[in-house]
Amino acid sequence: MTSEAEACVPAPLVPDGFNPKCLLPYGLTVEYVRQAMGEFLEFLDFINQQLYTKNLPRLESFLMPANFSSIVGEFMNLTIPNYCPGLVRNQYHNGHPDLIPAGMFPNNSTQYAHEGIEIKGSRHSSGWQGHNPEAVWLMVYNFDSNTSRDSGLGIPPKPFRFLGVYAAKLEESDWNFSGRSESSRRTITASVNRSGVGKMRDNWIYEDLPHKEG
Repeated sequence: MTSEAEACVPAPLVPDGFNPKCLLPYGLTVEYVRQAMGEFLEFLDFINQQLYTKNLPRLESFLMPANFSSIVGEFMNLTIPNYCPGLVRNQYHNGHPDLIPAGMFPNNSTQYAHEGIEIKGSRHSSGWQGHNPEAVWLMVYNFDSNTSRDSGLGIPPKPFRFLGVYAAKLEESDWNFSGRSESSRRTITASVNRSGVGKMRDNWIYEDLPHKEG
């Protein structure tokens, strides 16, 4: 069984788990994606080791699951432009998509555009969600880790691991829209449907095959 100290160190990337044949836009390359993923693993390793010295739980073990997934995605939004000159972080607050082509919009800021890449972190292997059905490039970082619920369920420590990275240009027809009734307070969402997931899996960027679900 993995100890808490051992779980502080994320699982390394599988060197031959990257797909050199995938198609990516705006000058993005598999190597740029790999470098950003490596930076995240170094970041999480450092944070969790420091937390352990203070007898505190790992980051993924005390944040709400959705909040930790957001950190994974936001870290990629921050680091990918450091390697890829063709992309910048969208400077518009809550603008869509997360990454946009460098120099395309004034001050690299746009509230909404179809050009660019929306990025998400997710523990789920499919059914990835957004707020609306959108024609846009979507990149999902699928990972496995402990959650804030695990200690109460008796689930033992395990290191963070990237399971896969998938990307494709989706159309509105690749989403299933889940609206809400006037009396509901549930957040309006849309989920990538089977056709969209198929496009993304066909254009996979990274897969940790020994640990991937399915």
